[in-house]
Amino acid sequence: MAAALLANVLYSTGFVLEKRALAALPEVEIRRPARLLRLVLGSPLWIGGSLSLAAGFGAQLAVYRTLPIAAAQGIFVSGLVLLVLLSSRLLGERTTSRERYALGAILAALLMVVLSLSEDSDTVSRSAPAPLILTVCLPSLAAGIWLYGAAERRSRHRHRTPSTGVEYGVAVGLLYGVSSLAIKGVSSYLTTSGLGGALVDLLRSPYPYLLLFTGAFGLVMSQAALQRCRASLIVPVCTTVTSLFTAVLGTLAFGEALPHEPVRLALRLAGTALAVSVLLAMPKHDTAPQPPVATKELTPP
Repeated sequence: MAAALLANVLYSTGFVLEKRALAALPEVEIRRPARLLRLVLGSPLWIGGSLSLAAGFGAQLAVYRTLPIAAAQGIFVSGLVLLVLLSSRLLGERTTSRERYALGAILAALLMVVLSLSEDSDTVSRSAPAPLILTVCLPSLAAGIWLYGAAERRSRHRHRTPSTGVEYGVAVGLLYGVSSLAIKGVSSYLTTSGLGGALVDLLRSPYPYLLLFTGAFGLVMSQAALQRCRASLIVPVCTTVTSLFTAVLGTLAFGEALPHEPVRLALRLAGTALAVSVLLAMPKHDTAPQPPVATKELTPP
């Protein structure tokens, strides 16, 4: 649990630093990934945010070796509260009362999941069949990219009510859900002995290639989405989708059993259902005031 909470702090800090850096950059576009990378890599603040996210990735590896997938995702969701606080203090973003109620519901869902944990009876799986992982992940990747493209096309329409970024959050959340399953898979190959053999086995699995794909596409997609939408809304949506995707499909793919006791089972299922209902109830259009985004003007030579 300590590693999970540390991952929350690192991920929340990383997202807020990247959002702040993106606010000072010209508009980035997913259709021009080379320009996007050139812009963000020239920002020390963005690099600091990326390093924080990378450290969170390391903490997440430790979590998946000690906690069941569903339980880990429930704890990761708690980082949303810290994210909202940091967004308010450092980015000047304001949330609506409806969004604050939604965050309160997410915390209630977290509490249900935590109460469903049992160190004595919960099992942590180490592997999953590669064909099953690909069957789960490949359609999800296709759906995430298609949904992001559809949101991009709608955003270009004039006179359209500004979007909250829910569509972007769901799309990126699907990619990060696949990435989370890949991280779980990579964690199963971590060993203190036979490092060479473990590395060969890892390269024969689909996990490093899923990580590379989701890392490349997730980087470009998330940065464009973060620049256009409030971090205090898009990141919670993305996190909720990622957590639910990983908890439900990851539990099935890796064969981790749900609690057998009726009370613990009810708590875990109710927490998951509550998180889903919160996501569906999120507003689709932005009504909260947003701070102005600083852009660099081009001056004629």
